[in-house]
Amino acid sequence: MTTSDPRPVVQIDIISDVVCPWCIVGFRQLDLALKQENVLAHLRWHPFELNPTMPPEGQNLREHIMEKYGTTAEQSQQARDRLTQLGAELGFAFNFSDDSRMVSTFAAHQLLDWAETQGRQHPLMLALFQTYFTDQKDVSQIDALLDAVTSAGLDADAARSALESGAHEAAVRQKQEFWTSRGISGVPSMVLGGKYLVTGAQGTDTYAQILQRCLAEAA
Repeated sequence: MTTSDPRPVVQIDIISDVVCPWCIVGFRQLDLALKQENVLAHLRWHPFELNPTMPPEGQNLREHIMEKYGTTAEQSQQARDRLTQLGAELGFAFNFSDDSRMVSTFAAHQLLDWAETQGRQHPLMLALFQTYFTDQKDVSQIDALLDAVTSAGLDADAARSALESGAHEAAVRQKQEFWTSRGISGVPSMVLGGKYLVTGAQGTDTYAQILQRCLAEAA
């Protein structure tokens, strides 16, 4: 974005988790709305852990979903099929398999916090979504995280140092607490223009309508 770009800019805060499929779906829908309305976004991603107590070894994704939400294997498969189709329509590949796993994302959120200081948080978030959902890699493991870091145009050695130092642990916990204390209990949760909270992936048309409202009020 350059200062000469005449398009209006809307602040958008997205509270999300790297392993939340509806977060990337919601973002893709929002991105379409931004293009449709010819609006630029000042985007900030904020940390949320869907499974803060997930053990290091993770858990089979289907087993996890069935256990957490009480769904059947058939319902789980239907949800995967729906997400896969929706993702394809939005240009994003979900490659679920019987071996897909739910994993801890605390390390990923620390790297996102670090990437914000490097001005590359958004590219890293998108790279992490691809690493987890498309490439089916374990985003709790350092190698997978550093692959995403590199593909986002960041320095892998600096990222490793930031993670190993624990320098961003407290900041991530503080940001998580900030949003949960304000009633955020699920993701994606988006705050558009500093005032309109939208929860869940609500579709391109809904985001477009809220963007129009933000612009009208700014004018």
